[in-house]
Amino acid sequence: MTQPLAYIHPEAKIADNVTIEPFVAIYGDVEIGEGTWIGSNVTIMDGARIGKNCRIFPGAVISAIPQDLKFAGEKTTVEIGNNTTIRECVTINRGTKDRWKTTVGNNCLIMAYCHVGHDCQIGNNCIFSNNTTLAGHVSIDDFVVLAGMVAVHQFCHIGAHAFVTGGSLVRKDVPPYVKAAREPLSYVGINSVGLRRRGYSSDQINEIQDIYRTIFVKRLNLSNALYMIEAERQPTEIRDEILDFIRNSNRGIMKGFGNPSSF
Repeated sequence: MTQPLAYIHPEAKIADNVTIEPFVAIYGDVEIGEGTWIGSNVTIMDGARIGKNCRIFPGAVISAIPQDLKFAGEKTTVEIGNNTTIRECVTINRGTKDRWKTTVGNNCLIMAYCHVGHDCQIGNNCIFSNNTTLAGHVSIDDFVVLAGMVAVHQFCHIGAHAFVTGGSLVRKDVPPYVKAAREPLSYVGINSVGLRRRGYSSDQINEIQDIYRTIFVKRLNLSNALYMIEAERQPTEIRDEILDFIRNSNRGIMKGFGNPSSF
């Protein structure tokens, strides 16, 4: 259903049973999957690829050009998965030649006034509360929850199932399964509530807890902590995921609260 007061470029590819409310503007190089609802006063610009059964609320701007002075007009995209909700006045910028696209996964909820910068890569089932801001080139894995007014520095990586408390400044990488809070951002435990909700067993949660106790609580230097975990614990998918994340971190990981060691 398309309202007569909406503008849709004739070259835009709109699937069946997409609802487009009044005063929407949709540019030519746009694709929208079936069952999606576009609220009034939404602007969807060139390069947008929006999946099925999404809901985009009034005032959102999808696929505007990057806020990056190096951008030279290259053809890039924003790709949004299925069943994702984008609330009022969210802005999602398309990519640059660094990654060529900005991506948001399936089943995400991005609340009002959030900003997703160019070349961000966001996984599935993520929740960003109001006014959360991601700078360019940020990578966020599946099931991450960012509370209100979180600001993430460019090129940071946040691991799967992590929870970052409201008002936090994320300057370093946040490993998977943890809770992060305080200033500067620090480890304050594992996200046990979220893990239980997603079906992790008590044994798995205890394994995660023990690994991070070695990394963040025992006041070991990081290299020694990783060596100890590898030497003393049998390989598991969880152990290896945590070790690989930390070893592949480009910005370094956040510190343990009260731990003077620099990571």
